[in-house]
Amino acid sequence: MNRLNPLYYTPEHLAFADTIRRFTATELTPNAHAWDEAETFPRELYKKAADVGLLGLGFEAEYGGIEGTDAFYVLLASIELAQCGSGGLCASLLSHSIGAPPIQHFANPEIKAAVLPGILSGDKISALAITEPGGGSDVAALQTRAVRDGDDFLVTGEKIYITSGIRADYYSVAVRTDPNAKGAAGISMLLIDAHSPGITKTPLDKMGWWASDTAQIHFDNCRVPAKNLLGAENMGFFVIMNNFNMERFSLAASSYGFALVCYQEALAWAQERKTFGKRLIDHQVVRHKLVDMATQLTTTRTLLEDTAWRLGQKDQQGSELIAQLCMLKNVATRTMQFCSDSAVQTLGGMGFMRGMRSERIYREVKVNMIGGGAEEIMKDLAGRQLGY
Repeated sequence: MNRLNPLYYTPEHLAFADTIRRFTATELTPNAHAWDEAETFPRELYKKAADVGLLGLGFEAEYGGIEGTDAFYVLLASIELAQCGSGGLCASLLSHSIGAPPIQHFANPEIKAAVLPGILSGDKISALAITEPGGGSDVAALQTRAVRDGDDFLVTGEKIYITSGIRADYYSVAVRTDPNAKGAAGISMLLIDAHSPGITKTPLDKMGWWASDTAQIHFDNCRVPAKNLLGAENMGFFVIMNNFNMERFSLAASSYGFALVCYQEALAWAQERKTFGKRLIDHQVVRHKLVDMATQLTTTRTLLEDTAWRLGQKDQQGSELIAQLCMLKNVATRTMQFCSDSAVQTLGGMGFMRGMRSERIYREVKVNMIGGGAEEIMKDLAGRQLGY
């Protein structure tokens, strides 16, 4: 179920996957349940992740990143990390993957040199702060405002559901800099020191992702240097949209990885558990359930690999790729939903017990289906991209 197509993967890809597999097996899986119950994990884990190259994927070597890594590296890392069975752990550990790209692509050289090396070495933590209590997936409706005051902006407003919102050192924040502009116009992106005066952080309790530090953030006239603009003033919507492609691909890849874990756990249980004098897998109804899981996994893996290939081809960029990413996210999260439900059903009472990976993944399905753009938003965006 996890064979790699040689048309897509190089020896370098395979070596990297092996490194992340060993990192997950030694550092994450043995501790995932305890960290989930504790609703946190040690900060030094970021440095360990940096040491194996996990934090540097896709970032410039000048700042400590690993250049020349394509979407297949992200796919492989997502699959291997998912083996720990904790989406919250993976999401918080990799919150820089959505928080730091706006810095790399749109910050001025001075800011990049000052901020990125610390993030990519695991010394500092980066988070993305876009979603607001009244906006949800409607990014254009955001209300957090930034008012110019000399060489600074004064930021006031609220953000919610921010991964790594408590422990982060830097926020990449969407703000409205032109109050008279409507919708997507008048939005800017600012890099904000998360320890600045005027910031209040409140941890949030969640259905799943317990190990993930998730917060509501309040800005009260928080002073931010204007040089911290990410991209041009009032052009932040482009920065946000530029970030969504890889965020959605990563969510799809991790959803596939967690679905695969559920399948593996259900299969192992079905091969060992006996009912009515024979193994579960010897019952036709159980074999059919496993085949249905395998079918959805194979379909999702094929679409993931095709999308990863297209992300690396200059002539494949454009509206059709955006539509495919939307469809991929929906397909992958539905596969995660189906496989987690089927696994818990196959495991029976054991599937309802805390500590089983399938039980945790079952609780975490919805955040994958909502995060990065809810399923309904993805359908609507895909339709518009396809000219419907």
